[in-house]
Amino acid sequence: MARTFDVRRQTGFTTIAAICFALLYLPIMTLVVYAFNAGTSIAIWEGFSLRWFEAAWNNNQVIEASWRSVRIASVAAVLATIAATMAALATTRTKPYRGLAGKYAFINMPLMVPEIVVAVALLIFFSRIKIATGYTGLGYLIAAHTAFCIPFAYLPIRARLESMDQSLETAAADLYANGWRTFRRITLPLLWPGILAGLMLAFVISLDDVVITEFVKSGGQDTLPTYMLGQLRRVVTPEMNAISTVFLLLSIGIVTLFFFMSRRK
Repeated sequence: MARTFDVRRQTGFTTIAAICFALLYLPIMTLVVYAFNAGTSIAIWEGFSLRWFEAAWNNNQVIEASWRSVRIASVAAVLATIAATMAALATTRTKPYRGLAGKYAFINMPLMVPEIVVAVALLIFFSRIKIATGYTGLGYLIAAHTAFCIPFAYLPIRARLESMDQSLETAAADLYANGWRTFRRITLPLLWPGILAGLMLAFVISLDDVVITEFVKSGGQDTLPTYMLGQLRRVVTPEMNAISTVFLLLSIGIVTLFFFMSRRK
């Protein structure tokens, strides 16, 4: 009997996988370790200390930028997930027709186009609106992040819809349930894990976005990533390592939370 192909049985697979994981995680581990450095260098270990975490906690600019990042990411993730859910329903709960593939490509265009191109386009578009209206608030950042995050939320939601058995929805329609009641009582509970996954992806992508934020933001609207970028251009201290470590733990915590929430029956 012929053996089926298994990439894990190929010669050198374990070695190559170990090298890839080392190249991926060793820089992150180094960053985390030097966040606890007692000295001012990010390359010379001078003892264990929490001074840089305390410095970041007492830095009003860091706190302000962090809360701004969380507010923008929360609103943008919710809006992007709502839009992605409606788009996924419209493109999966319908018979195939000419132009459907074009709609898929249009929704996922931010994934295919370089982010710098999207950022420049949003800069030109919003600059005209700013001149016409005089409004320079956070609405532009929220709108830009929402538009950019829609495809990240759309993909897991669409995948969940395509894997769902439609017999329950058909049965609900046979029992005279209208479209809204069928969605609320049947589709939404089954779709919930995909919605949570999309919301998580949109939140994390918005939280750590730099390029679009740097182009769209007005003065005094630094998010935490753009604040860190500005500080790295001036002077590099372990305080940036401490902020990055907290940022990393926050991202891991969010992913873990949504993972367990999506597994609940």
